[in-house]
Amino acid sequence: MAKKSTVRGNWPKYLLQWGTLAALVFFLSGLASKLFTKMEPVNPEAYCPFGGLEALATYLQRGSLPCSMTTMQILMGILLAAVVIFLSKLFCAYLCPIGTVEDLLMKARKAMGFNAVNIPDGSIADKILRIVKYGLLFVVVYFTVSSSELFCKNIDPYYAVATGFKGEITLWMSLTALALVILLGFVINRFWCKYICPLGAISNTLKFWTWLVALGLLWWAVSLVGIKFSWVWLLGSFCLAGYLLEIFNRRPRLQLMHVLVDQDNCGRKCYSCQKNCPYNIDVPSFGSVVNSVDCVLCGECVAACPTKALRIGVAPSCKGWKYSRFIPPFISVLLVALALIFGGKFEIPTISETWGVEEGMSLKTVKVSGLKSVKCFGSSMAFKARMEKVPGVHGVKTYVGSHTVVVSYDPKVTDAEKIQSKIFVPSRFKVASPDPEALPELKIVTLRVEKMYDKMDLNYLGLQFRGEDKGIYGVESEYDCPVVVRVYMDPAQEADEAWFKEIVNRKVLQMPVHGGGIKETPMSLKFVKMEKEVGSISTPEFLHRMFNPFKAEYKRLPEYEGKPQYILEFEDARYEKPIITRSLPFLSNHISKEEGVLGTYLVLNGNLQPALQIRFAAPATAESIWKRMTMDKWTITYKGEDKIEDARLSFDKPGVVKAYVPEP
Repeated sequence: MAKKSTVRGNWPKYLLQWGTLAALVFFLSGLASKLFTKMEPVNPEAYCPFGGLEALATYLQRGSLPCSMTTMQILMGILLAAVVIFLSKLFCAYLCPIGTVEDLLMKARKAMGFNAVNIPDGSIADKILRIVKYGLLFVVVYFTVSSSELFCKNIDPYYAVATGFKGEITLWMSLTALALVILLGFVINRFWCKYICPLGAISNTLKFWTWLVALGLLWWAVSLVGIKFSWVWLLGSFCLAGYLLEIFNRRPRLQLMHVLVDQDNCGRKCYSCQKNCPYNIDVPSFGSVVNSVDCVLCGECVAACPTKALRIGVAPSCKGWKYSRFIPPFISVLLVALALIFGGKFEIPTISETWGVEEGMSLKTVKVSGLKSVKCFGSSMAFKARMEKVPGVHGVKTYVGSHTVVVSYDPKVTDAEKIQSKIFVPSRFKVASPDPEALPELKIVTLRVEKMYDKMDLNYLGLQFRGEDKGIYGVESEYDCPVVVRVYMDPAQEADEAWFKEIVNRKVLQMPVHGGGIKETPMSLKFVKMEKEVGSISTPEFLHRMFNPFKAEYKRLPEYEGKPQYILEFEDARYEKPIITRSLPFLSNHISKEEGVLGTYLVLNGNLQPALQIRFAAPATAESIWKRMTMDKWTITYKGEDKIEDARLSFDKPGVVKAYVPEP
């Protein structure tokens, strides 16, 4: 007989599960960005409580946050832990996309008439499989804390799918994890959740929180008597304790809410509850209170019970409430809402580093916001490395959520203005390409602008100018107080200060996006004034000034000294676009596999046009290089290991060969 569907009786769960999954697809697919142009692209890590718990562990051990984790993710993890301790694994039941997929697989299998393969609780196979998630938990947390990079991204099937397998993943790990979710999840109900998921390991362990308190007190007492152990031992003890408690003490007794059984109404023969339970829990065997370590309060057993003998509540003595099934999904939504609301109220620094602080030194701080390049642990450490070279600077804090830095300095050595000058990154942005024959010279107008520290600010301002018909060809920034912005424009155009002020002070940059629609990016620049003096520059000099060359020469170059050498040149105006220049190191790496290829360059040639040049000598030929450049797959060497990847660039026609002429 086909099992009764629980969708109607347990609709709050399915509404929240499927709604969450649909929302993730909507936002991560890019549909939201197309419809709501003010919305920034969604980070797949942004709402993961497991990432928040990893971030918290990293912060407690190292004083830093991994990747782009912020207070919101940490608060999400803390709230999840609190809900598990007092209620149950509600995230697993109502919000986790992997759990939703596994439940859908279970529904699909039932619809096809197949029975699940059930692994009996407490069996040898069950005990062996349960240790897997604790082993993964140890590995994931260990490598995350050690490197300040979320190692879970290597094995997380959700992250792999959400990024289109283009994120920071290890492909074979991601594919293995996805196979476990889909293939074994189809055969065994909630296989991933029950046996593989590291977050499931944490959640199950937290159900025995009194034992964890005892473990923490023991650790603290040992440290008081001067015995020091590495944090790795504490992590290992947590994982081992969780596993042993799960297999030997499967009934945590201090949760507030459970599935409750009315013994008078339960027939104890139909077992509809167990047959519909995603974890195959033998509900009747628990008596009045189903306090199984696997129970997630999903309500499937309650919806399936034909005699209405089951409900979700606090204690058997409490009278039943027909709306009790709404409590777990409501709390799940409340958990997310609280994290979103309060996670943005304060911010934990991604890094907080000091160096060279001597006794008696009185430090001051300077705070700079809007540094869009400070967006993760790696970029924070790169910023710290820059500041370490600045005399008088002794500390850095970064806040990646708000792109803010706080720099500590010795006022006897330096001051806030000097530090701001070191933070500032001068940059250039080419708005359009002038024709040197039609326009041999450009006019230089100088603006003074505040709140410009990040190079992206100048890019956005250049894009604002690109949308106007004012004959502007480029912008360039230079540090001063306020910042100097040089505007290169057609001499025939009037330099209107009021117009420049209106453009600079715009709060939103509107850019058309591929496929239609407008993307809006917030801006916060402040126009100060336009200098009276107007300069000039020749158009060829301007083109060279705005051009970013690329040069890569290979170790074999000395072997070919004195031999005939050639240049294979591809001239194309597109080659100076960032989407192309970012791929040039990969192209160079791939082409270097061709014996006789000596170098790869991007130059502004004699026609003042961007040109890709391949320097070569025999045995390489123009034909062999062209063949390699147009391969569908490229061979890229990473740290001595070759990997095969899809070609990043395509080429329409073969280049022109000419003799190589050494520079004088």
